[in-house]
Amino acid sequence: MLTVDLARLGRDGTASVEADVPADAELWEDLGFRWAGPVSFALVASNSGSGEIVVRGKVSGALAHECRRCLKPLERNFEFVPTMVFVDGDSDSDRESGEYVFDSSSVLDLSEAVREEVVLAVDPYVVCDAKCRGLCSGCGVDLNFGECTCEGTEIDPRWAALRSLNEE
Repeated sequence: MLTVDLARLGRDGTASVEADVPADAELWEDLGFRWAGPVSFALVASNSGSGEIVVRGKVSGALAHECRRCLKPLERNFEFVPTMVFVDGDSDSDRESGEYVFDSSSVLDLSEAVREEVVLAVDPYVVCDAKCRGLCSGCGVDLNFGECTCEGTEIDPRWAALRSLNEE
């Protein structure tokens, strides 16, 4: 799927990886978000000359979210330009954080590294509108379309001690 042929990379100096990964692919299982359609990858791997492989490119797709305030379903475009550095697992060099280790077999699998980079790039706190008022915590009405019908005077007992401080 998302692999680099290391023999070709050694011969040519660069290798392209282009793929469309389905939204329901195993790569995206158990994440805190869902894709609305296929995810497109256009990556280029190159030898750095110091034994490292640098992968740069573009990841794009549409994410299916829910507004964090009113729970309205949303679809947002996602575009991300990752830069990933892979170091040979056999080398004794000091590894910096953010570097990925690979074994010098015939193929470099980018799947897990790409998954990690995408997870870190996705914004988990999406709102439908900056002025979204959300849901009433008492009665659950969408405050964007109506007013709350609950009295609002009932206080959560966990906050009662703070109210007594204010009354003194």
